[in-house]
Amino acid sequence: MVDKVVELPVSIEVPVGPQHPALHEPILLKAYVDGETVVKVEVNTGYNHRGIEKLCEQNTFYKDIFIVGRVCGICNTVHTDVYVRALEQILGLEPNRRAKYLRVVAMELERIHSHMLINAVMAEVVGFDTLFMNIMLDREKVMKAKEILTGARVMADYMMVGGVRRDLSDVDAGRISKLVEQVRERLSYYKRVFEEDTTISKRLMEVGVLKRVDAVRHTLLGPVARASGVRIDARVSDKYDAYDELPPEVVVRGEGDSWARMMVRWDEALVSAEIVLGALSKLPRDGSPVPDERKLPRKFPPGEAYTRVEAPRGELTYYVMSDGKANPYRVKIRTPSFTNIINSAFLYEGYTIADLPVILASLDPCISCMERAVVTDLRTGERRTVPFTQLSGVDRKWRGRDFYLL
Repeated sequence: MVDKVVELPVSIEVPVGPQHPALHEPILLKAYVDGETVVKVEVNTGYNHRGIEKLCEQNTFYKDIFIVGRVCGICNTVHTDVYVRALEQILGLEPNRRAKYLRVVAMELERIHSHMLINAVMAEVVGFDTLFMNIMLDREKVMKAKEILTGARVMADYMMVGGVRRDLSDVDAGRISKLVEQVRERLSYYKRVFEEDTTISKRLMEVGVLKRVDAVRHTLLGPVARASGVRIDARVSDKYDAYDELPPEVVVRGEGDSWARMMVRWDEALVSAEIVLGALSKLPRDGSPVPDERKLPRKFPPGEAYTRVEAPRGELTYYVMSDGKANPYRVKIRTPSFTNIINSAFLYEGYTIADLPVILASLDPCISCMERAVVTDLRTGERRTVPFTQLSGVDRKWRGRDFYLL
């Protein structure tokens, strides 16, 4: 008598994070695997929510400029730009052309160093530590250029209602141009490395393939979508600030894999370098870009504004509502990482456990700007997790009750 053996598939739960050597921010990917193959992934966030939106509603419109600049340390000028443009819409103010050009320079420098950073992190993820260190070394030139322009390497606090906080001399413009030209050569070199090095190609090519139809269906944004053939860019669509006079080339690829997403970023960094050089070469001279803060309106009229910007990771939107008081009634922020990370769990299926960090890094996650909130009832101490989409209106159970957000 022969016993019949029946093999049943068994999936094992493998936690990746929330603290992981390849992931520099706290996020938990709960991966279910059959052997080495990933069959399902659940994305769990909520480890460092800071309640930025509620802080904005508890402070004045002008103080909030400094708060929103701390949503993300990598792209702080982008956050402050889209916020101050919302305030300018409510007030009916228009910065002069020189201020708009300087805003573009600041944001494009931010795009260059952001793309260099995530490409360096990808090199670290695949074990190419020498490449990581070289990219980060050259990234310092961009940080120096940002410091010359804004006065700070990281937290710039450069944007303000009606313009920018400091002007740029011809000497400093020349210094920035020289640094960007040096960086442009290095960007071309690193692009060739990603094209030719087998360490990169074997780990990234045909890994995490995202079809164009799936990118659209799941509303993915920025370089993630453009690497799958989706031609979207808020700079081209909205032509905000000086992008009507400095139109960027929209970089699109069709491969849709992790390698394509990194290559899109190299090409976009090169495009940004050209925009910076072009903006500095024809910087308008139509007055000071720095408004007199003493003459800015202290009271905001009732109104609302919805603005968006093309952040390094994709479309970033702000909704600001004023009810005529000193503080905004509502500040709603939707970051590109929120959409790209939450909606991309399907992207890991069918690949191996070793591919998980590669696919996640190719999405360029920014965890600190996409978190949920924990709502605590001050009367009972009851706590619950509220999804980010429900923050605009707490459930009927919590309405009219005192609560705070962690």
